[in-house]
Order: sequence, then structure tokens, then C-alpha cells
Amino acid sequence: MPWTAEHYPPAMQNLPLLVRLKAIAIANALVAERMEEGRAIRIAIAKAKQWAYRDTT
Repeated sequence: MPWTAEHYPPAMQNLPLLVRLKAIAIANALVAERMEEGRAIRIAIAKAKQWAYRDTT
């Protein structure tokens, strides 16, 4: 079952809302490509943080 804004992994609980939504989208895409859920969650959180906190200078 895909994750949603209301149903997401506990590891995403403390992320700011926009970062969490991005991580959910990334994780769902990775799982759809048959990646193991735990690995997809870790990668999605890291990529979402990079997306949110990217250096814009």
C-alpha cells in the first residue's frame, strides 16, 4: 500500500510537512520500482532533505 500524508513510516514523523510529502513521493516511486521498503525510506528521507535544504547561492 502506498504511503500518504496521513499514513507514512515512523521514520518520517519528525520531518517538516513539505519535506515529509516529498519523502513520501520519493519512497513510493522507489517501492514501485521494487526497492525494499526500508532502503527506499532511508533514501527518500535523504533525497527529500537535499531537495528542501539545497544550497541556492
